[in-house]
Amino acid sequence: MIRAGRQHLVRTLADLAAQQGVGIDHYTRLKPYDVPGFPAPVNSQRSRTRLYDGEQVDAYLLGKPVPPLPEADDDDDLLDRRECAALIGVAPDSWKTYKKDPALIEARIEAGGVEHWPRRAVLHFQAGRPGNAAPRTGRPRNTGDQVPRDQVSTRVAELLDADPAISAAIVTARLGVHRNTAQDALTRLRADRIADRMTDDPDLTPAQAAAQLGYPAGQVRRATARAGAVLRAREVGPYLADVAAALHRAGWTTTEAAPDVQHPADDHVVAALVLDAEHAPAPALVWDERHGWRTATSRRHPIARGAVLPPEGDGVRYLATGTTPPPTALVAALTTPDE
Repeated sequence: MIRAGRQHLVRTLADLAAQQGVGIDHYTRLKPYDVPGFPAPVNSQRSRTRLYDGEQVDAYLLGKPVPPLPEADDDDDLLDRRECAALIGVAPDSWKTYKKDPALIEARIEAGGVEHWPRRAVLHFQAGRPGNAAPRTGRPRNTGDQVPRDQVSTRVAELLDADPAISAAIVTARLGVHRNTAQDALTRLRADRIADRMTDDPDLTPAQAAAQLGYPAGQVRRATARAGAVLRAREVGPYLADVAAALHRAGWTTTEAAPDVQHPADDHVVAALVLDAEHAPAPALVWDERHGWRTATSRRHPIARGAVLPPEGDGVRYLATGTTPPPTALVAALTTPDE
């Protein structure tokens, strides 16, 4: 298979011949690729078209150690027809029929002149197939998550402890939860642990921290982005707690509880404070690290999906100046009537 993020490195025998400055006929007669030590093809055995990883070939030709390919499965791995068939447990010839599915037609990618499909597309197709084959790679069709929501994080954490390179597909198969549930839990846990490692060693980048934890680079793009947001949330936590205390002293909240922090789209920080007192000036407040404070019209859903920035008006006001105004300035802004 072509591992995630390595499609641009794919080379055919014709590419290798050109690299050596010879014609393809001459190259295939010499068969230098059959010499012991030459990197193995990245596609499945018995494939008519051999595909190689350019980084491995370059290292071999320069007499350097051939770097290993990533071993952990990734949703973005590209699989040829034999690999797709093996993944869902059918004969290779059956894939000729399955690949006509509209979703698989849309997901098809050509690499080195050979058809490939992302692992996630194949697993998604398998989950939707009729019959009883779906449990092979995920939860049974038409069922809810088999682990209670409040236990998912703990159970996924146990799997991650045992195998830092575990994929969402394996979590789905082990726990019987939805693929999105598994992926979200892995992203959150990895991001928190990356942030912990960076707190211990501030010189680390998120990618370096992830590597130290044993997380494959191809699986942690979301987690590394989220880790930065987690660190920023921790830094702003005391400020948000001070604001919560000031609002409580003003009589607009029944507790001093700090607001819950959220990470929409993984890469930024927002928080919501419900003003649950009877005479509060607004149902809730929302803090966004990009735009500061604003009022919200709903106590149940103060933050719009994706943290979409609402226009001012109809109960929405942007308060004070800057992203972290003093709590007293925020209280004063809320006390000032909307003009």
